[in-house]
Amino acid sequence: MAQLASQLNIPGWINKIGRYQQFFVPVAFVGLLAVIVVPMWPVMMDILIATNIALAALILLTTIYVASPLEFSVFPSLLLATTLFRLVLNIASTRLILAADATSPEEATAVAGKVIESFSSFVAGGSLIVGLILFVILIIVQFVVITKGATRISEVAARFTLDAMPGKQMAIDADLNAGLIDEKSARRRREDIAQEADFYGAMDGAAKFVRGDAIAGIIITIINILGGFAIGVFEKQWGFGTSLEVFTKLTIGDGLVSQLPSFVISIAAGLIVTRSSGRYDLGTELTRQLTGRWMAMAITSGFLAMMAFTGLPAAPMLTLSALLGVGAWMVRGNEIKAQQQVVKQEQSQAEKATKEVPVEQVLAVDLLELEVGYGLVRLVDTGQGGTLLDRITGIRRQLAGDMGLVMPPVRIRDNMQLAPTDYHIKIRGNSVAQGSAHPNLFMAMDSGLASQPLEGGIKTREPAFGLDAVWIEPGQKDRAEALNYTVVDATSVVATHLTEVVKNHAFELLNREETNNLITQLREKAPKLCAEVLGEGEKVGLIKSGELQKVLQNLLRERVPIRDLETVIETLGDWAPRTKDMDVLTEYVRNSLRRTICNQYVQYVPDDQAGLNGENSNVTVPKLYCVSLDPTLEDQINSFVDRSAEGTSVSIPPAVATRIVTAIMQELQHLIQAGHPPVVLASPPVRAAVRSLLEPHLATAAVLGYNEVSKGVSVQSVGMVQLETTSQTQQRQGVGS
Repeated sequence: MAQLASQLNIPGWINKIGRYQQFFVPVAFVGLLAVIVVPMWPVMMDILIATNIALAALILLTTIYVASPLEFSVFPSLLLATTLFRLVLNIASTRLILAADATSPEEATAVAGKVIESFSSFVAGGSLIVGLILFVILIIVQFVVITKGATRISEVAARFTLDAMPGKQMAIDADLNAGLIDEKSARRRREDIAQEADFYGAMDGAAKFVRGDAIAGIIITIINILGGFAIGVFEKQWGFGTSLEVFTKLTIGDGLVSQLPSFVISIAAGLIVTRSSGRYDLGTELTRQLTGRWMAMAITSGFLAMMAFTGLPAAPMLTLSALLGVGAWMVRGNEIKAQQQVVKQEQSQAEKATKEVPVEQVLAVDLLELEVGYGLVRLVDTGQGGTLLDRITGIRRQLAGDMGLVMPPVRIRDNMQLAPTDYHIKIRGNSVAQGSAHPNLFMAMDSGLASQPLEGGIKTREPAFGLDAVWIEPGQKDRAEALNYTVVDATSVVATHLTEVVKNHAFELLNREETNNLITQLREKAPKLCAEVLGEGEKVGLIKSGELQKVLQNLLRERVPIRDLETVIETLGDWAPRTKDMDVLTEYVRNSLRRTICNQYVQYVPDDQAGLNGENSNVTVPKLYCVSLDPTLEDQINSFVDRSAEGTSVSIPPAVATRIVTAIMQELQHLIQAGHPPVVLASPPVRAAVRSLLEPHLATAAVLGYNEVSKGVSVQSVGMVQLETTSQTQQRQGVGS
């Protein structure tokens, strides 16, 4: 056979035909119109009917073997096409049956082709009543059970898919911002969500075609029987019984031929809308899940064995009971082997952990450390499916790109003194943050868009940003996303918390060694600049590496990226000969990095001036929302700033400092409630002093100088901070009382 195919060059012809596959569907639809208009030969009708049956079988098997409904996203359109194909065949076969030029009942039975004739005799068992009963049963099962169920499932799936879209989009954005995925993966996930919504939305409408096809089949069958009976009696002058038998038999055969593929495709529609995305196809998933519980198989085996002694045939019952019993025994054996393997791995890990640790290693202090309770070890252990180590690798890459800082290696160890679900983040051996995570649950966070509270679960707070959250079971995940909650797993909670801790304490992680590494990398890019400012060999530079480290730490303390190290060193080269005050030099560097600093807090809003002539406009402009300081307050703060050759210091009485911080915090609350980042705008001489006052109370607040607002950015002050005088305070308290 293979040699004959090679001689006929069949693969070559198939490849040539495949080049024009974009024309297949248009030609097929034009052909459907031709079938309606042009009378078909019985042989051609047999070919079309066989094609219909083969296509239905192919669609059913495809739905079984896809791992996700999106792998068969063309199904809704294909459902419409197959429905149209069957209706066209119904019309063509009706024409052959009713318009045939048959002189006798024997000739009339063959006018519609061999397939319809075979279905009317062989499938129906040669009995008109049997064929009619089979046809009615097929219609009832398809119309009442399968079609109705598939239609309802499509409606519910479409509704819940659309409701869950905002939550899924927020989860993707959260993973992207945390560095867990890259932009390409985020774009692919967004496309999958959009395709999923389109698919279930289309299935919601396409399911109506299946229901309509069943109704049309009933109506066409009744019309064919009545029409055939009238033609046989009045035109062909056959007897009542003969006419009814011939045309009813042909109509039932035609109905079975068309409804059998319709029944198969209805099953396929029900299967695809009930599928959930997984790693395996339907057959594999069913086998794994049905045979995955040995206890269920054992109980079923015992039940069948008992049924064998109730008068039912013992042979089939005992045979099935034996097969299920052997299957249960095999599944149980595999589970025991898997448990023994886990125990061996745990013992091996325990032996490694109990080995004597060198004293030198005990004395060493890790720069960054993560301690976890024993219940969170599985998040780290790759053998148990843990992905935290991979997440930390993504965090290092993200921080290097965003902040310009290479995060030091994270030492992860288990601490038996911690609660099973607790973890501590340490810097140089000191705990700076802690939290808890449940590895078997999901955290659902309310970012302000949740439509209603979740019932049950463990109420908590998201450790990185302090959002209200609930630990929920995996079965509640879809519902939480449908309610616009952001749902993440325990690994994401720990990874996000670690990312924010590193950003908040980045200035502590930048040591002298890392500073020298950054200088070494810059020397390859700008050797002359580094030689002039930092020195090279015996040549002394304008600043030392320790002084550069101090400036970089000042920048990182306020979350200013240091990626543009070349601009930092150029600015220091300009101003280092004039002052050695690191705080003053930091302010000069901030002025050079003003575009980078300002862009962190700028929001793009619609331009109020665009579209004034009545046309629609999508123009946006950058705007900085902030609170500003009263000039009198700035003068008061400036009076407490002491500038000398040794450096700059701020000496504000505690009572005054408390009043200033309280006033600023009150104005910032209005800014935060409006959905804007907390930004304070101050004059350059007092910017650093205001920042030092706010840092212990609101570390995420940004204090920008007027000179740090980049060109083209409009400033919108939503409030001005003022200190009340004693008389104003007394007057306000009097009014309040």
